[in-house]
Amino acid sequence: MSGSQAHGDNAVGLPRSVRPALESVLDRVAVTRGQVAGRFPLFAEPGTGRWTTTGRGSWTGGFWAGLLWLRARHTGDTVDREAAVRCTDRLADWVDADTATRGLIFWYGTALADTPQSAVLRDRAAHACRDAYDGELGLVPWGSAFGGPRLLARADGVPGMVPLLATVDAQAAESHLRRHLELCLDKDAMGWSWRYERPGGWAPCDDPPPGWSRGRAWLLLAVAEAVDRVGADDLQDSVRDLAAAHAVPPADEAHPEGPLDTSAAAITAVALLKLGHGDRAVALLDELVHTHLSDDGRLLNGCYDLTSGTAIRHELIWGDFFLAYALATLTGLVGPHEA
Repeated sequence: MSGSQAHGDNAVGLPRSVRPALESVLDRVAVTRGQVAGRFPLFAEPGTGRWTTTGRGSWTGGFWAGLLWLRARHTGDTVDREAAVRCTDRLADWVDADTATRGLIFWYGTALADTPQSAVLRDRAAHACRDAYDGELGLVPWGSAFGGPRLLARADGVPGMVPLLATVDAQAAESHLRRHLELCLDKDAMGWSWRYERPGGWAPCDDPPPGWSRGRAWLLLAVAEAVDRVGADDLQDSVRDLAAAHAVPPADEAHPEGPLDTSAAAITAVALLKLGHGDRAVALLDELVHTHLSDDGRLLNGCYDLTSGTAIRHELIWGDFFLAYALATLTGLVGPHEA
């Protein structure tokens, strides 16, 4: 399937299941909205579907807002739209938080929104992130909002940050991406998190582990965003290195018989659609929909954190978002580069 074909729901591999799958996931959004009572869903038990929630959204709040906007666009219902507006407005507390995950929070939480206040919120967040950009390090540091050392470079601090920064400073956005690629794809010491120390420079960290499923997925998504937003067309070698997976990956490559991580596959599918690799994206989506999506729209077998044993076979809010976004791209509900 070519990139131009990716907007029809008769795509190779998912000829008739795209729309029913999308409707199922977005129906689940309405159920979740009723369950969480104004809080932000984080992950849900595979058996009961009961959500663990957070009051302020943590680094995942933007994905819940994004799901609400997808549902609002799908239904055209005023109640759905008002819920999306309220949720997006609640992200404002994170504008001045010292964290590179503001990319995840504000890009995916506002990109599908269509209100003046969401545009203002996105602009405020973009400028705050630009102010946090460290010219010496060539990136926006991971930050101190979640504890631990501030001067970190982590793979999950790149997606969302690239398009968000690019709205105010394309050069900073490209530098942020390239510095992370330079560190994380180092042939001699590949890793998804690096700490900067004065003196001494960058040193790899053990957490997340080298086999972490979402490391490649997050960076591939960031590269796809950069190709579209800042014209970084020379990154094809990085695409080949990062897009090697053809199936749902294990949560940790060091434990191939352990839990899978469907959220990593959903992220990868979105990145592949953005890059025009429709056949590969559809193959991943086919596996997700027919093997891991429950009848009531829950993407199961996501792994939040294998090291700590947290939610290792669960429904994850970002997994739901990226699956829904990929399916919505195939149906033409959204364009591949809207978020």
